[in-house]
Amino acid sequence: MRTILVSVALLMVSAAVMAASPPPIPGSTPSAAALLSPAPAGASVYFIEPADGATVPRKFTVKFGVKGLTVVPAGTDEPNSGHHHLVIDLATLPDMTQPLPSNSHIMHFGKGQTETELTLPPGKHTLQLVFANYQHIPHSPPVLSKPITITVQ
Repeated sequence: MRTILVSVALLMVSAAVMAASPPPIPGSTPSAAALLSPAPAGASVYFIEPADGATVPRKFTVKFGVKGLTVVPAGTDEPNSGHHHLVIDLATLPDMTQPLPSNSHIMHFGKGQTETELTLPPGKHTLQLVFANYQHIPHSPPVLSKPITITVQ
């Protein structure tokens, strides 16, 4: 009899816990806002090269700098860490609370790279760095470089 009473009590406790926390909706994921990572005070990203206003050949090296954050591959969930994204010729940045898209204007460096060789057509171009967390979501507040303008020969 005692075993039956204990079993009934456990069943009632389990039912109460399940009622207090409903199961997740199938196929649902946490909101992007829940995946935001705080940016440490004073964190920054910047271009080591090229310099703002530089004239560069069609194929050139871009080197990224970071201060106050650790560069790690995408998918690595550690505090104060993330990886670079290079924004090319984009007048308006995408939503900084969502994962950054990967397209011809936003390059992901999810292996933790801190430089790249870039080939652009001749003319003026703008470059900007955005640092993002393990899910490609910019930190809060976003850690962005100052945009630079270069001229490709």
